[in-house]
Amino acid sequence: QVELVESGGGSVQPGGSLRLSCKASGNLFSVLTMAWHRQAPGQQRELVASINTRRSANYADSVRGLFTISRDNAMNTVSLELHSLKPDDTAVYYCYARIPHYDLKLSDYWGQGTQVTVSS
Repeated sequence: QVELVESGGGSVQPGGSLRLSCKASGNLFSVLTMAWHRQAPGQQRELVASINTRRSANYADSVRGLFTISRDNAMNTVSLELHSLKPDDTAVYYCYARIPHYDLKLSDYWGQGTQVTVSS
């Protein structure tokens, strides 16, 4: 069993910053792609940023240059720094990880979600 546990999030004024963190734990020996997605009310979940084991990152156009994703392979953690936040960034942010099993099959895991609210 694998679990993704998120921390961080909260409420911030426009222009503010937040940091989200996520740790994968359980019966695992490796974590492949890690990512953050978000879902605003009434909208579909969208990819915010992803990072592979070589720490090569990709970002949604809407957050490139504003958000930074990073990971610690030894600790199986992924973080997202959010800067210059706007009300449009308000959403539930979900941690994601693709994890191989010992039989080399791949499974996708999601965290429980953490709320980010940007409001004055």
